[in-house]
Amino acid sequence: MLLEGKAAIVTGAGSGIGAASALRFATEGAGVVCADIRLARAQETVDAIVAAGGRAVAAEADVRSAADNEAMVNLAVQHFGGLYAAFFNAGTIRPGNAVRLSEDDWDVVMDTNVKSIFLGAKFAVPVMADGGGGSIINTASVSGLRGDRSGIAYGASKAAVINLTRCLAVDHARQGIRVNAICPGAIDTPPIKRMLASDTARDGAGRAHPLGRIGQPDEIAAAAVWLASDQSSFVTGEALVVDGGYSAASNPIEMGDPRPQGLRRPPSA
Repeated sequence: MLLEGKAAIVTGAGSGIGAASALRFATEGAGVVCADIRLARAQETVDAIVAAGGRAVAAEADVRSAADNEAMVNLAVQHFGGLYAAFFNAGTIRPGNAVRLSEDDWDVVMDTNVKSIFLGAKFAVPVMADGGGGSIINTASVSGLRGDRSGIAYGASKAAVINLTRCLAVDHARQGIRVNAICPGAIDTPPIKRMLASDTARDGAGRAHPLGRIGQPDEIAAAAVWLASDQSSFVTGEALVVDGGYSAASNPIEMGDPRPQGLRRPPSA
């Protein structure tokens, strides 16, 4: 029970990595605010947690909104007495290069993936500090470490998440707050399922990872729980890569294409 008696927030908790992480946090003893822009999906995750004997409450939240971020934190305090861990996981992607991508799509990606973490920290940090410290985990991506074809906004946003994580870690370490990011490779989430709908595409995605497969949401959840727990008590400002060895390869292939094609990059979580 790595998070016994702790209070946590997980954003994007209605599906994929967020749902798996909320369930894992609760299994490890945390009371979890399951936040999602789709309240019904957040409630499904809460129902699964409660059915398994855990504690959770649903929150409808647009993570681009300061008011919704403040409400999430207040809900954690109201229901669970404080806030120790926050997994700012919600994100979005809009494909396109600098010529084709619209300005509106750029803004949506940057606000959802980057501004949301700034706003989450704005309200989470004071409560964590009052409680003696805590842990913030942000979902970045291997796309924030290297360039993807037609992924200009997503890649830029995830690179920003990584350095925002470092800045938060430096700013708030003396308050007992650790801040880290996770950089997943391709994870078997609903968006990736849609992108890899054919057997050929899925097989190509697996071959792009040295371990021979794409990752599962539970595997990212395990990393998030470790970063939230005292087992990682001397880890802060880190961008933890969880990608099945993808970024270690010198000549990765594009997902969906079984043939090596130079330095093409796959979509990632």
